[in-house]
Amino acid sequence: MSGMAKKLGGEILHRIQTEQALFDFRLTQVSPVLLILDRRNDPVTPLLSQWTYQAMVHELLGIHNGRVDLSKVPDIRPELKDITLTLQTDPFFSHNHLATFGDLGMNLKSYVNSYQSRSVSTSSINSIGDMKRFIEEYPEFQKLGGNVSKHVALVGELSRLVGRDSLMDVGEVEQGLASGSGADFKSVQALVTNPSIQPFNRLRLVMLYALRYQKQASSNIATLVAQLQENGVSQEEALLVYAVLNMAGADQRQDDLFSIENIFAKGRSALKGLKGVENVYMQHRPHLAETLENLTKGRLKDTSYPFIENQKSVGPNSVLQKPQDVIVFVIGGTTYEEARVVSLLNQELAGNGTSMNPGTRILLGGTSVHNSSSYIAMIRAALANFPASFTQPPTEVPGGTTSTSTATGSSSSSTGPSLNVQLGGLNLSVGGIAGTGLYRSAGEGVSIQADGIRDGVKNLFGKVKQGVESIGLP
Repeated sequence: MSGMAKKLGGEILHRIQTEQALFDFRLTQVSPVLLILDRRNDPVTPLLSQWTYQAMVHELLGIHNGRVDLSKVPDIRPELKDITLTLQTDPFFSHNHLATFGDLGMNLKSYVNSYQSRSVSTSSINSIGDMKRFIEEYPEFQKLGGNVSKHVALVGELSRLVGRDSLMDVGEVEQGLASGSGADFKSVQALVTNPSIQPFNRLRLVMLYALRYQKQASSNIATLVAQLQENGVSQEEALLVYAVLNMAGADQRQDDLFSIENIFAKGRSALKGLKGVENVYMQHRPHLAETLENLTKGRLKDTSYPFIENQKSVGPNSVLQKPQDVIVFVIGGTTYEEARVVSLLNQELAGNGTSMNPGTRILLGGTSVHNSSSYIAMIRAALANFPASFTQPPTEVPGGTTSTSTATGSSSSSTGPSLNVQLGGLNLSVGGIAGTGLYRSAGEGVSIQADGIRDGVKNLFGKVKQGVESIGLP
């Protein structure tokens, strides 16, 4: 269990109990569920290259308050240097924000063809009626033309960046590491020493390799960190590989992202319900998908995801009740890949007759929406709160845990505090991942707990390139 999630849950419950008028909502048969998750339980998802439209735009260009800055795009038209990109105001983006990059190119070509056919029809004005119809339709036609130009420029820039940075080569190895489908030390090493790969992408690859093989190949991790420094990555940046292990490595996560059991479970889940693995670039499924599927089916273990202690309204079997409304909040930030999982799951649960739990609604939130740059920046900023030893390899200690130095001293890491004392409605937490602090809880009485808690997709770029370069706007 995450110490930070427990602390936030306790504070929210205290606020609900002390300000009941703010939370006086209509009672439902099944109470809504607030699921608080810790980003450290899945550090892999925010490190990956993205291959769906919305996620790619955020990864490669950045989406900030619904706007995208294209001012650095070569030969960009002045009116397209800063564009709006929202689901509410952009019908093409609304229909394609979850589309894979390969499908996007063909959809964009169809969109442009539709615009061109309308352009031809409006060019022939032979009567007063034609003029009247043209004047009535002109504002919509002009808006459509601007939207077409926007998405052509946007997809064209994504295509340029994919080619320039060899992201298809990078993405294939990333997916192999994340899904356990075959990337190894030599494939990572080949890209780390490849001059066409950007230094930042080399760093991401080594981080993913370290997370995947932390327990099996520590010497290979050290070799890759050294090779990063020999190939354009500064020592300060290269040592972030160890920082991510100390913050979100195997001994800091409550779930095993890479176990054979989990891989098979994800494979089974992908083969039913959703359309499954579309290509080598879409093999990875965020850990959130498995968590939500277990929750909606009443299989989420309360030992790993416990309720806040001693809630009077929560019975021993309440976790088995299938919720109707679920709010997921990720401490440390969520991603657009996880938002896609929630969107597809909501569609599946929308009562289409095939869902096991129709009517369930899921809302996803977090402290931020990450791309790989912002996630690594968060790790870098967090180092200010830890000693320099946090950028050194985690040290194995007897018992199979990892010894790391925290801001409060050296301790043997676990997912819970090293000392947890509960006195009535107050909880004193000393050490552990969440740090030291005094916070409220829902507990009563006194307790002490110590040492707690390359197939057909290879033509993907060609499809997009064809969809963009073969069109011509008037």
